[in-house]
Amino acid sequence: MLEIKNLHARIAEDGTEIIRGLNLTVKAGEVAAIMGPNGSGKSTLSYILAGRDDYEVTEGEILYNGESILEMDPAERAAAGIFLAFQYPLEIPGVATMEFLKTAINAQRKARGEEELKIPEMLKRVRAAADELDMSMDMLKRPLNVGFSGGEKKRAEILQMKLLEPKLCVLDETDSGLDIDALKIVADGVNALRSPDRAVLVITHYQRLLDYIVPDTVHVLYRGQVIKSGDKDLALELEKNGYAGVIDAAA
Repeated sequence: MLEIKNLHARIAEDGTEIIRGLNLTVKAGEVAAIMGPNGSGKSTLSYILAGRDDYEVTEGEILYNGESILEMDPAERAAAGIFLAFQYPLEIPGVATMEFLKTAINAQRKARGEEELKIPEMLKRVRAAADELDMSMDMLKRPLNVGFSGGEKKRAEILQMKLLEPKLCVLDETDSGLDIDALKIVADGVNALRSPDRAVLVITHYQRLLDYIVPDTVHVLYRGQVIKSGDKDLALELEKNGYAGVIDAAA
């Protein structure tokens, strides 16, 4: 589903190279975890996949279902089924969460040539998804993420993902700032979306999230490259021994 070949990318403003020859393949139905120390390029990779214009790809390619996405803008990528859950979701004053959801869902449906959802059907879908994430409908009347706790913001991100039903879900440190109860709820929401025709890329520092979202593969990112890949046991090894051994072996 996702194939990244010899990717090089830099910060557009100052030219600092962050991604340096990254290769990665994620198959449909797979949950892949990206781990690595701070400054390795994990969040940068997620932003590049989503099409954020702060970064410039200078070499290599990103194929999604066999087609390059490098010339696609963020809206086109979203309509094609790519979703990014942010580490720090933005607050949007003046825009009710429910109105945001309605606009996002119908914009994607329109881009795919599907009919827009009517209000009754929209409410039915949102209510069912919110219940699964232990979110009240009152919360959805509030401005998006404004005044939300860390856990509420992450639940709102997973709610969007459940309703938009993307094919490639990229989770940028979704566990950041979550207590154990919120972590379990968010993980349950992600696990409910696992399917043979959907891939999930989980970016995280810590094994604790992977106790609940068990990955099929784990990749260690360091200085903009994948330096080691393995199964779920690799994450346990990193939790126990840290990154130093893996980094030294790759040097």
